[in-house]
Amino acid sequence: MYTYNNILIAVDLSDDSTTVVQRAMALGGENGATPHIIHVIEPLSFAYGGDIPMDFSGIQDEIHQQASQQLQRFGEANAIPESNQHIVLGRPEVEIHALAKELEADVIVVGSHGRYGLALLMGSTANGVLHGATCDVLAVRVGR
Repeated sequence: MYTYNNILIAVDLSDDSTTVVQRAMALGGENGATPHIIHVIEPLSFAYGGDIPMDFSGIQDEIHQQASQQLQRFGEANAIPESNQHIVLGRPEVEIHALAKELEADVIVVGSHGRYGLALLMGSTANGVLHGATCDVLAVRVGR
C-alpha cells in the first residue's frame, strides 16, 4: 500500500477535526508521515461583501487570536509540533492549495459534510480544495 510522507490536514477546529486528523495520520503508515495542520480564517469583509462601512480589524484580530490558541491546543492534543501548525487569513481553498504547494504535500486531507442539493451546488471547502489541487485529496466524511 502507498503511504504518504508529507500530509497537509485542513481543519475547521470543530469536534470533527479530530476524526480528520486520525484518518490523515493513518495515511502515513508505519513509517510515520510529517503532518501539517492548517486553519484558514475567512476575513469578515468576505462574509459581508465588503460593503458595510465598518472597521472589522479589532474583531478580526480577536478571532485570529482565539483561533491561534485553539489551533495550538488542538495541535498539542494530536502530537503535531507548533512548527507544523499554520493559521492563515484568506479563502480556504486558495490558502490550502498555496500551503500544499509550498510544503510539497503528497496529500491534502479535509473534512466534508457530504452536503447535497443547494449546498452542493454552492460549493464547499472540500470541493474547492479538490478542484485545483496538485496532489491527492482525501475528503473525510464528518458530521453524520
